[in-house]
Amino acid sequence: MMQLNRKRVSRETQERLEHFADLFRKWSARINLVAPSTLAELWDRHIADSAQIFQLRPQAATWVDLGSGGGFPGIITAILMHEAEGGWVHLVESNQKKASFLRIALLETQAKGEVHPVRIEEAVKKIKSCEFVSARALADLNLLCQYSAPWLMDGKASGFFHKGRDYRFEVDKARGEWQFDLVEHQSAVEIDSVILEVSGLRPRD
Repeated sequence: MMQLNRKRVSRETQERLEHFADLFRKWSARINLVAPSTLAELWDRHIADSAQIFQLRPQAATWVDLGSGGGFPGIITAILMHEAEGGWVHLVESNQKKASFLRIALLETQAKGEVHPVRIEEAVKKIKSCEFVSARALADLNLLCQYSAPWLMDGKASGFFHKGRDYRFEVDKARGEWQFDLVEHQSAVEIDSVILEVSGLRPRD
């Protein structure tokens, strides 16, 4: 079984990740958690890729993971944060079947988090503040700014968003409606991909 090779994890954390992978494969046979063509690359394509976000901020913190889907990156963040003192991941997923999977995954891996089976607009009413927002394969950057604005516009939170090779077009489009500070983190898993760190978000006048 592959170990995360970018930052060492404990044996207990590795076992939790392996249990999650087993659960993921079983549930994927019944509901569409990711594109079936990517299942063979579960560890590299999804788990290791998702782990990069927590590795950028490896600390106990409150995260809001938007459109959590099959648990990437939210469940992986919650598992990796298990050994930290404190911290919590709010997983926002409106699809009820996927939300059920996420609940089981949290329970069986003893990860630090809870599932909010509501639309993102409704989650804002339940989750008043956080330190970090994450999303992967959810929407373009402009829409992600809109979704995450209630948390990022307080000036204290940052967003971490996985993006592929066309991310510069998305950044330019988003800057048409939003002002923000941006840090581009090169993906350690996919050569053409980045993780965009967005902070200081505010709408353009």
